[in-house]
This record gives sequence, structure tokens and C-alpha cells, in this order.
Amino acid sequence: MKREIYAKLLEWKSRKGHKPLVLDGARQVGKTYILKEFGVREYKNVSYVNLDKDAVAKSVFDPDHDIKRIIRTLSAYTGVDIVPGDTLIIIDEIQESSAALGCLKYFKEEFPQYDVAVAGSLLGISIHEDQSFPVGMVEFVRMFPMSLLEFLNATGNEKLTELLLNHDWESVNILSQQYTELLRQYYYVGGMPEAVAGYIAGKGLKAVRQIQKDILAGYRRDFSKHAPNKDVPRIEMVWDSLPSHLAKENKKFIYGALRKGGRAKEFEMAISWLRDAGLIYKVHRVSKIEYPLSFYEDFDVFKVFPLDVGLLGAMTDVPASQMLVGNNVFKEFKGAFTECYVNEQLARVQIPVFYYSSNESEVEIDFAVQTENRVIPIEVKAEENVKSKSLKTYIDKYPELKGLRISMLNYVDQGWMENLPLYAIEGYFSQ
Repeated sequence: MKREIYAKLLEWKSRKGHKPLVLDGARQVGKTYILKEFGVREYKNVSYVNLDKDAVAKSVFDPDHDIKRIIRTLSAYTGVDIVPGDTLIIIDEIQESSAALGCLKYFKEEFPQYDVAVAGSLLGISIHEDQSFPVGMVEFVRMFPMSLLEFLNATGNEKLTELLLNHDWESVNILSQQYTELLRQYYYVGGMPEAVAGYIAGKGLKAVRQIQKDILAGYRRDFSKHAPNKDVPRIEMVWDSLPSHLAKENKKFIYGALRKGGRAKEFEMAISWLRDAGLIYKVHRVSKIEYPLSFYEDFDVFKVFPLDVGLLGAMTDVPASQMLVGNNVFKEFKGAFTECYVNEQLARVQIPVFYYSSNESEVEIDFAVQTENRVIPIEVKAEENVKSKSLKTYIDKYPELKGLRISMLNYVDQGWMENLPLYAIEGYFSQ
């Protein structure tokens, strides 16, 4: 399946003097697949090792940081002649070896002619725990679950993707029913590549849901295998609480909902672990929507979203009939799926994402984002009934801003705000 990240990998390869590439992201988002695909297509040879499954490969990096020895040993072990420019060295699950992480520095400093790409499912955790990580010596690229646009391409709807990327709003509006039907499917299937592949292969909705359940079970095994024993119960409590938090009207994360009298000091490490593992997004509140948003960030108040809307459906066991028939998924469940979806699409654009609320008023803005040129208050509506006073009230107070409403309505520019269809988020922010 075609992935948007491929263009970033090509850009890295074409740039002279590039550093070793670190592909970061949660487990099962397709890191191994895309690196192997990239290596096969763009290089004469690929030397691949997995440090989680192969003890011999892991031992290659243990004795020292002698890059000549490492290259020689990897070449002999993988049976691939490692030639600068012709060979891509892929080190998978690199977080399993601090020695291998340390070697990246010496690849950059002493042997920059070799192309090295590494991946790790829990790399974010290793970076925070391992002080020897070669900061400044590598290039990071973050990989996400498949976006709606990638889902459209995978299901043979490339022309629909082109319309969104070209901002051809007149054509997009005409085809709104087709986009909406595909969006329903995406809410159910989500963006985990294995689930998308199963759906495209016609394995059936139950098979897709089982794939998602298996992925969730794998995450839970990671809790026990990689997290400190004392933190595992709290990590599980936070993870299991996500659906109930998102079902609340304001979606705000409440420690007391985990345990009566629960406090931040009990659960902040669990939240940090899940975020570092790439399994959740933590969206902080801002007290004002003004550039730069980080000046107004409140670290004590936040929302938490899981990484994928399809996995949220699997966590809550919402039946396929509720998600694929009619508009129930858009208007029920207090917009939980829609806000999760919107956050996921905004996050992959890689712009700062927050939300706004104030103790002095009832106005709450679902999201606030910062682009290169402006800050945007965003109101999310899970259906066509878009009556709400919050966005209009806020824009009336700060008329220098222009709002964005993301809903099931067609695209329209009303001057003080634009209405954007739910399926057009990534295309809108590609401008």
C-alpha cells in the first residue's frame, strides 16, 4: 500500500550528507514494511536485521563501536555486500540495544557514506530512558497510522484524494455522499495497515475487528514486557479509561475517574509511558488562542486520545451496524469517535495542537492549532446540526481570528469562519 511517508524517505536519500534515519512510531503502523519497501525499490541491496527477534544480530553491536567491524560482521551475517550508496542498512527494533543506538553517532561522525535507517516500536521510551542517545547525530521521521487520504488511495479512490489535495471544493461538495460513505468505513477500519489490508482483501468486518483486537492485545503485552512493574497497573487503568473519558461532554482527562481521590503524581508516569510509546496523544489546554500557542499552555489540564479511531472502536466493541449504517457514528457517543479522528488527522500534519477553555466563561473550543502563518480556533461537530455559540462568541471577542468548523456540512467560506467537511482535514492543511 502506498504510504505518504515514502516521499520523506526519498528526500532523505537524495540529500547529501544525510544523517542516519530514525523512523519512530507506535507498533504496527508499518515501519518495517515501508523501510523494506524503500530499500528494495531505491537501493541495489538491503542488509536487514531485527534486534528483538535475533540475538546474534543484537550481539554484533555489543563489543564496541568499531564501525568497520560492525559493517564486516553484518555483511557476513546477512550475506549482503554493504557498499556505500548501493546498500541500505536497516536495523529494526533498535531500542532493544543501547549499544546499537550508540553506534549511530559513529556512523555519522566516522562513516557518513553508509546509508543507515533504523526503526523502533518503543523508541520514544528508550530515548527518554537512555542518556547515551546520539542527539543531533540522527534525523527523526515520525510514522503514523494510515490517514483517511491513504485509506482512500488504498481502496482505489485516488481521484477523490486529488480533489481534496487540490482544494477543488466545488467538486468535493458534489461528491459529498461518496466521501461520507468512505469516512464511515474509515471510522470502522481505522488506519492500522494490517486492518486496512484485511478490509481491502475482503476478509470481512469481523476479521478486521479481530485484527484490531490482536493489535490491542499486543499493546497490552508491551505494557507488561517493557514498562516498570510498578507502573503496569496504572498504565492499564489509563489505557482502559480512554473511551469513558472521551464519552464525556468536554473530554477532559480526570484523574479522579481512574480511582477515587486519584492524583496526578499517581498516574503522570503512566500517561508519559503511553505517550512515549506512541499510543496516545496528550492535548493540553491553552488559556488564549494567540500566537504562539505554547505561551498559553496549561500543563495540568488536557485531553487524551488513542492513536487510531479504528482501535477506539475495537476498545469499545461498537457494532459494525452502528458505524457503517446511517449517521449514528457521527452523531452518537457524544462525538467521541469524531474528535478522536479529527485529532489524529491534525497530529499527522505535525502542527501544534491544543484546545481552549476558560474558567471565567462557558466557551470551549475543541481544538486550537498553529500553522506557520496563523492560529486557528476549531470547532468540531459530529453531525449536520452545527448550532453552537462557542466559536462565534470567541471570534466576536477576537475578530482578528478566523475560525474553522469541521462538520458533516459541505465546504463554505463564511468570512468569519470556514466550514470544512470532516473528510477534508488533511487536504485543507496541505495548502
